[in-house]
Formats: sequence, C-alpha cells, structure tokens
Amino acid sequence: MTGGQPKVSVVMPAYNASNYIEATISSVLKQSISDWELIVVDDCSTDDTRDKVIALAENDPRIRLIALDKNFGGPAGPRNMGVRAARSDFVAFLDSDDIWHPEKLRIQLASAGNESSVFICSSMVDFSDELSLQFAPINNVASEKISYRRQSVRAQIPTSSVLISKALLLKAPFEESAAYKAVEDYHCWLRILQSVGYCLKLKAPLLYYRKSEGQISGSKVMMMKKVLMVHREFPGRSLLTAYVFTLTHVLGGLYFRFLKKGM
Repeated sequence: MTGGQPKVSVVMPAYNASNYIEATISSVLKQSISDWELIVVDDCSTDDTRDKVIALAENDPRIRLIALDKNFGGPAGPRNMGVRAARSDFVAFLDSDDIWHPEKLRIQLASAGNESSVFICSSMVDFSDELSLQFAPINNVASEKISYRRQSVRAQIPTSSVLISKALLLKAPFEESAAYKAVEDYHCWLRILQSVGYCLKLKAPLLYYRKSEGQISGSKVMMMKKVLMVHREFPGRSLLTAYVFTLTHVLGGLYFRFLKKGM
C-alpha cells in the first residue's frame, strides 16, 4: 500500500455468514491487484463468522474485522460503519455471500481514472454453487450510463458491484431505518444519482450473485411496498408516477432476475 493508504477499501457487512464468507473473501484475495483493504463489519453474528474472519485476518493484515456490539438487523448500518472506517478515497461493496471476478477491482479502478466523484458498477450473473464458476478473460469492456431516471424505472446497479467515492457516501449514507431494510441501497443510489448525474455501468460480469433461500429481498409483496415508499419520497414525483415506477421496477426485476439470471 502506497503511504499506508490502499487504493480501495472493500466494505463487507456480515451476519451469520459462516457458510459462504470464506469463499467470498477468497474472491477478494484472488484479485489481480493487491493494493486494497477489506473491512468486514459483523452485525452480531451468532455463528462462527467472526472466528473465520479473525483466522483469515491473522494471515493477511489487509483484512480487518469490526465486531459490532449491537445488531442493526440489516446491512445499512454495517455498511455505513465500514465506509466511515475506510482509509481509501474509493469504497467497493461486497456482500458476504457474493463472488467477484478476479479482474473486478483492476478494471473498475482503471475506469475511474482521476475523477473526483466516481460511481461505477458492473453487470452481474446469478449462481448457486461457487465450485461451478468459471472466470473468462475480460478484455475490451463496453459501458453505459445509468441515469437517475433509468434507475427509477428499474434497479440497474448491483450493490456488490459498486465502486464509489467515499465522499459521495458520506454525503448520502445508507438509510438505517427498519422501514428501508432491503431497499436501502436502491434508495441510496437514487439519492447519489441526483447529485452526480449517472453511474458508469461496465457491461461485463464482474459480480456473481449467490441465489439462496431466505434472502432479505425475498418477499415480492414486501418489496413492492418498500419500492413504492421510496418512489413517493422523492420531491416532485406524483403518486401516479410512483406507482408506474414501482410497477416497471417489479416487472423489470422479474424479467432480469428470473429469465436472464442476472442484471
């Protein structure tokens, strides 16, 4: 690390992630660049998640555990804690059961350039067993711009693929209220898009999203209500517009998550 400051701080919220967290952290260890720090924020796990992170941290000083003494009940609080603890100007998010392509950080940092307000994400594909994953070489990467309106119509920014300026997150942190649980990231990205204009989405599968039972966003009816709540919050948005965006959000999500198996 140059001058003690890593190029990127990886923030990983964790709760009872013992079954998957070692494979997830391994995908960080296997990154083609080494100048990173990993901050695992454990939300009072009742399994041996903390023990596994501590064991890995003993062998690699780039890994740091923040063990919370109060359960937030969702990833928003742990993410905010990790962001505040980050030593880099760039923050990347990775949930404790997802997997990164080995070139993920290198490609995104190269795309960031010297911009002061960086907001980058990538495409993702679903998986259920990391043993079946194969990481194809990635050369020329196309990109597109996800605007505030495009994100309003349908969620297009996978959180575990995001690389973003720490300064932007400090201005618009994740909403920690229980009412926003499962949509705190969608809400956060919309707020940030209002100030930066767009998120640069790299059209390459740099993120592999684990499909499993019992995920926070599993209830479709609950998600519809929460997405509607988010859309009704933004100034100047009529009730009709909020309902239309909620419908396009849900239908788009069903198409891309269940038919295309990715985003």
